[in-house]
Amino acid sequence: MSKLYLIPTPIGNLEDLTFRAVRLLKAVALILAEDTRTTGFLLKHFEIQNRMQPHHKFNEHQTTGQIVSLLKAGKDIALVSDAGTPGISDPGFLLVRECIRQGIAVECLPGATAFVPALVDSGLPSDRFSFEGFLPPKKGRQSRLKELALETRTLVIYESPLRIVKTLAQLAGYLGEDRQASASRELSKLHEETVRGSLKELISHFTVNEPRGEFVLVIAGKEKEKKKCFT
Repeated sequence: MSKLYLIPTPIGNLEDLTFRAVRLLKAVALILAEDTRTTGFLLKHFEIQNRMQPHHKFNEHQTTGQIVSLLKAGKDIALVSDAGTPGISDPGFLLVRECIRQGIAVECLPGATAFVPALVDSGLPSDRFSFEGFLPPKKGRQSRLKELALETRTLVIYESPLRIVKTLAQLAGYLGEDRQASASRELSKLHEETVRGSLKELISHFTVNEPRGEFVLVIAGKEKEKKKCFT
């Protein structure tokens, strides 16, 4: 029976690709790639020669039906994103949902994703957390920030270097500038960095030091109010 494989790819260091991932990328009939140029570089590094097809947020509504037909015809297919695990702030959900509806087997390999090392490295509570991915760019952003201000779990947010200072300032405005946080960038790469402190301190740091690389923000949740005891 054919299967759709979701294969995590390195977020930086190519050594993070697993032996199992390499084997499957060689074996499947087709590799669905968010950007065939990026995936082509990865395949070349591991001497993998296989057919690729673009599958990204701009065409996934149109290509899902054709991919499902190939799977039904007995073809094993792998889905990869540019970096990390497909479906985590990257294309994958629509195809997985349709495969499940059609009774097609789906298997997601464990592997690289940016928020796990950033969360663990932050020093903030990681037993319960809320993964937010990218915040809404415009519509619904203020409403979401108001909701996050009341969240007691640790928050995990993705952001680009172009918007990181603005987002930190907005978070400080809604959550309070003293809220503890960390900002991780270039995870697993040569210039990996994690900066910890209050939101105010992070704003100061990245105002002076030019932000580079994709960021994972980890922010402490709102402290629970202590119940008053009356005697």
